[in-house]
Amino acid sequence: MQTLDLIIIFGYLIGITLFGIFYSGKQETTQDYFVGSRSVPWWAIAASIVATETSTITFISVPGIAFAKNGNFEFLQLVFGYMLGRVVISLLFIPMYFKGELLTVYQLLGERFGSKVKMLASALFVVMRNIADGIRLLLTAIVLAAVYVAFVPDANPNTIIVASIILLGVVMIVFTFFGGMEAVIWVEVVQLGIYIGGAIAAAFVILNQVDGGMARVIELGTQFNKFQLFDFALDFTKTYTFWGGLIGGCFLTMSTHGTDQYLVQRYLCTDKPSSASLALLSSGAVVLGQFIGFLFIGVLLFAYYQPFNAPEYGQIGAAGSTLPATFPFTGGDKVFPDFITQHMPPGLSGLVVAAIFAAALSSSLNSIAATAINDLYKPFAADKSDKNLLRKASILTVIVGIVQISVAIAVKDAGSSALSQALAIAGLINGPILGVFLLGTFVKKAGQTAALIAMLTSISLMLYIYLGTKIAFPWYAVIGSLTTLAVGFIASLFISRKEVPVGI
Repeated sequence: MQTLDLIIIFGYLIGITLFGIFYSGKQETTQDYFVGSRSVPWWAIAASIVATETSTITFISVPGIAFAKNGNFEFLQLVFGYMLGRVVISLLFIPMYFKGELLTVYQLLGERFGSKVKMLASALFVVMRNIADGIRLLLTAIVLAAVYVAFVPDANPNTIIVASIILLGVVMIVFTFFGGMEAVIWVEVVQLGIYIGGAIAAAFVILNQVDGGMARVIELGTQFNKFQLFDFALDFTKTYTFWGGLIGGCFLTMSTHGTDQYLVQRYLCTDKPSSASLALLSSGAVVLGQFIGFLFIGVLLFAYYQPFNAPEYGQIGAAGSTLPATFPFTGGDKVFPDFITQHMPPGLSGLVVAAIFAAALSSSLNSIAATAINDLYKPFAADKSDKNLLRKASILTVIVGIVQISVAIAVKDAGSSALSQALAIAGLINGPILGVFLLGTFVKKAGQTAALIAMLTSISLMLYIYLGTKIAFPWYAVIGSLTTLAVGFIASLFISRKEVPVGI
């Protein structure tokens, strides 16, 4: 990497910070700060959804999946479930979001079950989102640290990663603090173009450095089964199978895109359900194309590094072997950053790193602040003015940013794929939340007590599954949501519903 790359990288970070400050004058009410006065066009929402969903985890971790020994395109089976989940959300959930002036999706639970269920769901979202986005921040810091080490080879990697986490976290805090949700969305529109362009540029550079070009890439990909797509085994311990992908991916998307404030907040920035549905469905086609592209980049990297030529490659998976599947790298998240920082030409290297930052700085701070203020604080502060709530939301944005920085530092030595960690955490907590939405929709007899019993039972079961079993993460949202629905239905048979709020 050269000085030009640093200018591009830090120019981008400074640019989005100034963009957020530019939007600060438009944040006069909580409506402005949280939902952009509901005036954002559908195509901007679609771009924002894509930018939010793919993030740094896609950019860095997905190529590592295809690069690894025995890695292939089976990850796409999960994406097919993502597509199905979008259709269900458009038909089942989105019409509900526009029945009133919602600022958070969990207000629906308050109307249906009461404040306790709403607050439990909101608290779970706050916890899950901070953990997941702390991991995303860590991934981006790894790239920035690699950039620094390229200039200063003797630097301590751990120290540089921590410093990178703090720097990126501060940029994210400042940008979100001043700009609010509307600024987040419009920057994500720009970010989408930047990181798609960066990924395409990286793919062409890798291809041009592979002896034999595309023909050699296809030959190696076929030889090592990199293009294998389907696995129809009904194995709950395998991460990527057809049934786990289609069913698990559908439920995971229903939970993340249908009941998670981080994404639902984007729909609420439009003025009608048809615009929200159009944004969600159109984003699915782009997401599918992106995942195919990033997996293919993994195959390109496999053809470039040719790890199969090393004698140690054959030992991977053997008894007593300590070699990682992503040999010669310690993990899949290290493969693409190494090429970007060590082998990309000047200028393009800086563009791709800026693209990774673009994906990473899709901030959830505003969504967490919206949930905490509207669902957890406002019920106890009915006398507070909107200006007071806006001021507290801004302060909370800073606090949440510090929490995510702390999470990133705490998990920096974790060994497993960050993609798997983030998706597992999402399914772990979002499943019970999705389940209570389904309970409110399909079991009219269920009241607040039945819903609480169902959610707490489901959360306990999911913690056991996460910590004590080998069940793969695509099934987490399925098990969590169906457990909530089943337990809630059974509880409703014995516990009469005394609440009289409107149904979801």
